[in-house]
Amino acid sequence: MKLLVTGASGFVGRNIIPLLREMYEVSTMGLSECNDIQIDLAKKIPHLSKSYDIIFHAAGKAHSVPNNDGEKKLFLDVNLQGTINLCRALEKTKLPEVFILVSTVAVYGLEFGENITEEHPLNGNTAYALSKIQAEQYLTEWCTKNKVKLGIIRPSLIAGKNAPGNLAAMVDGIKTGKYFSIGGGTARKSILMVQDIATLLPLLVEKGGVYNVCDSEHPSFRELEEIICKQLDKNMPKSIPFVIAKIIALLGDLLGAKAPINSLKLKKISKSLTFSNEKAKKELKWEPLNVLDNYHL
Repeated sequence: MKLLVTGASGFVGRNIIPLLREMYEVSTMGLSECNDIQIDLAKKIPHLSKSYDIIFHAAGKAHSVPNNDGEKKLFLDVNLQGTINLCRALEKTKLPEVFILVSTVAVYGLEFGENITEEHPLNGNTAYALSKIQAEQYLTEWCTKNKVKLGIIRPSLIAGKNAPGNLAAMVDGIKTGKYFSIGGGTARKSILMVQDIATLLPLLVEKGGVYNVCDSEHPSFRELEEIICKQLDKNMPKSIPFVIAKIIALLGDLLGAKAPINSLKLKKISKSLTFSNEKAKKELKWEPLNVLDNYHL
């Protein structure tokens, strides 16, 4: 089957394309010239010289906090308009059988909670979450109208070699000695090994649907710290009592963006946020990798 992967130059694309090539005839689309189709989907409708059986839409904007309306609009441009432009291009060819979107657990708008399921309301109100919610809604309507099977995955924090985002910040902090564990690092987070996305794809092609995708262990910060420190050959970071961390965070609220921690960041690293993967395990017969056994820097 012919598969088109968008966002092929990004972290997810780079990691899963070698695995997907073992299963499909893969074409790539992305910003860099090394792709089969080089384009900025946020700005242009691509010209597709052939049709595809499967679309895996991983192109997107994440891992940044907008400081103004212009930066907020970028999320909509990339995550929503980019999706619309891709669909308009597909309408000019033979339509795919399956369209798979990489969304996010951010659509739920939660800072803490445990075992969150797909039934939770989509209350996300950040620029990132709103753009992904609207992309999901657009594709649901477009796929229904065009009789295309739709699969949506909502990954948690994604782990893998040189992973971006919060995990990268944690690794860098431990590497440079600027990371401190808060309250013993007992808070737990759902994480997904990036290569698990490749194993999910053929299952989604078969069934479609909307799924949270994450590990089943939900490691604690302390467990992640131990793995990272061992691989970096570093001593375990010092632990700061929560009361002290709270005072530092309040100071951070006053200092603004330059502060290493504020009340929002403190809440994220001191309270558990985990998601249920039971639907994916039951309906897709999918079994995720154990992050603590498989994460390598």
